[in-house]
Amino acid sequence: MSLSGASGGADPRAVLRIVCGPTGAGKSALALTLAEAQGLIILSADSRQVYRGFDIGTAKPTAADRARVPHAGLDLVDPVTRYSAAAWATEASAVIRRHGADRVLIVGGTGLYIRALTQPLFEEPPIDPARRAALAAELDALDTGTLRRWVMHLDASRAGLGRTQLLRALEMALLTGRRISELHRDAARAAEWRARWLVVDPGEQLQARIERRIGEMLDAGWLAEVGALAAAVPDEAPAWNACGYAALRAVVRGERTLAEARRAILVSTRQYAKRQRTWFRHQLSGEAVTHIDPRRGEAHDAASRWWHEGRSA
Repeated sequence: MSLSGASGGADPRAVLRIVCGPTGAGKSALALTLAEAQGLIILSADSRQVYRGFDIGTAKPTAADRARVPHAGLDLVDPVTRYSAAAWATEASAVIRRHGADRVLIVGGTGLYIRALTQPLFEEPPIDPARRAALAAELDALDTGTLRRWVMHLDASRAGLGRTQLLRALEMALLTGRRISELHRDAARAAEWRARWLVVDPGEQLQARIERRIGEMLDAGWLAEVGALAAAVPDEAPAWNACGYAALRAVVRGERTLAEARRAILVSTRQYAKRQRTWFRHQLSGEAVTHIDPRRGEAHDAASRWWHEGRSA
């Protein structure tokens, strides 16, 4: 189901403005300029930036960025906490209600987070906490490939997702007897808002931009950040799933060279960006979607027009 598209008749719901696109595309810089000019609050829709302490490698806004524009959706939980799209959507909804949809600019590339906000998730069947904890202990010991094979049998449409979503699919199927894909279809809550989308993508330049950004992160002290985290955060903490962190942890422990880790990070980040592009291409269509190349000279003016058009939508 597409997240966008025209619908007949007047729609009284408030409009959310969402800047999205693959990692490294330049959406954060474009959004920061737009938010500063319009006096907005940026709400991060990034599943990696919710974790405290995981800063450089997640491209979390700097202190200077936050001084320019207020940010929400950052540093929400400790690294050991398993955070969900539904939890983020609840937090995001509170931010939007507090400040008003017309003052919040949502920015990020985590499609499941955005979907949970714009197409609210199902009402979850009750699950016994003890059974949930016992199953989590069993599943956490399995590698991602094994989890994916299980999901292929239990809820095949979810098998291409990341580890957190695979665990969620298995938990729901095994403990409730219902597939998440079915629950999305049969028990979804009504959406509270409409959405307009600004998809930021530099086209063929994305791969070079990703490589350059990895270098900038390493120059900014990413390896030292990982060294400090490795001494304090357990290996099984969900925050380590953020691109690049586990590879650099191996460098800290002397298990691989920095050059090897850098190559691995480049490959995994490009693969992640490819999955993001695919997700947005399949999910977003129609007149509510605007595409923009951040390299174009008029990109900031185009973003400003998109914002103001959304106010009258």
